[in-house]
Amino acid sequence: MDDLPVYTRSQLALRNGQDKPQIWVAYRGLIYDVTESRLWRNGKHYEHWAGQDLTAELMDAPHTEMVFERFKAIGKLL
Repeated sequence: MDDLPVYTRSQLALRNGQDKPQIWVAYRGLIYDVTESRLWRNGKHYEHWAGQDLTAELMDAPHTEMVFERFKAIGKLL
């Protein structure tokens, strides 16, 4: 994971499914590409929006952090 590119919060924010076609979210310092997930269509997943760090929001989710194992980590959040 050390060889992953580093992105700023501003760069992450652009990958929200609206400004750019990519849909990315961050969790615990890693950025995941959720573009292909049907649950993240248009950059929204229930009340959560893509392009941001979801670490603090996970405690309200009906699932555990294991959900991130389904997605490829594509970068690190600065």
